[in-house]
Amino acid sequence: MARSANLEAEELKMTREQYILATQQNSLPRTEQPQFYPVGIYGWRKRCLYFFVLLLLVTMIVNLAMTIWILKVMNFTVDGMGNLRVTSKGVRLEGVSEFLLPLYVREIHSRKDSPLVLQSDRNVTVNARNQRGQLTGQLTVGTEGAVFGHSVETPHIRAEPSHDLKLESPTRSLVMEAPRGVQLNAAAGDLKATCRKELHLQSTEGEIFLNADIIRLGNLPVGSFSSSSSSPSSSAPRQTIYELCACPNGKLYLSPAGAGSTCQSTSNICLWS
Repeated sequence: MARSANLEAEELKMTREQYILATQQNSLPRTEQPQFYPVGIYGWRKRCLYFFVLLLLVTMIVNLAMTIWILKVMNFTVDGMGNLRVTSKGVRLEGVSEFLLPLYVREIHSRKDSPLVLQSDRNVTVNARNQRGQLTGQLTVGTEGAVFGHSVETPHIRAEPSHDLKLESPTRSLVMEAPRGVQLNAAAGDLKATCRKELHLQSTEGEIFLNADIIRLGNLPVGSFSSSSSSPSSSAPRQTIYELCACPNGKLYLSPAGAGSTCQSTSNICLWS
């Protein structure tokens, strides 16, 4: 009995010592250092990321420089670009400009102190169309001059200095009309009107006035004249003076001048015309 009691006392003592030892170990500070795990991109991934960021920065700088250069070269401003200016009255174009596509405008005019020049390697064609798109007028400027597809209304037509002015209709008629008259003036040269068939000078309410030092009517036919009171003589001088005669239909011809008028309505010119 005493031995068992001693064993129980020793076990109880050992249990108490283990409890005290365990309590002391838990109360003592730990001397072990905590482990830290790195967070981020390292190694070749970090170098690739820096390379792409640097490449993006260089691309942005190049794009910005190119944009500034284009703005400088094209002369972009708040009012327009290059020679083109946008004003309250429309679009203003200064200097020499080139159009590669059709240009649709309502009005084109130059400054008061400078001319307007339209230049092309070939012909310059200006078309006028109605609301349906049908061609109502056309102007073509080529090597032979200006060609108009329809009627033209203008207050003044003149040629360049030291150049001739020629109005021609190769296949149709040429008509000049004005409510208050048409004036043809050649201040320093000749005025010539030619046609293939007939030239009509008509005045409905006035007169046709020819005022010149010399008026010549060329290629007029010479009519025959016969007089019962006189007979032809071989020794008669050659006729050099003629009289200007008019047939009832208005045709002009020449008749040998005499003491009186030699114009006859029964002349061969009037009968066969």
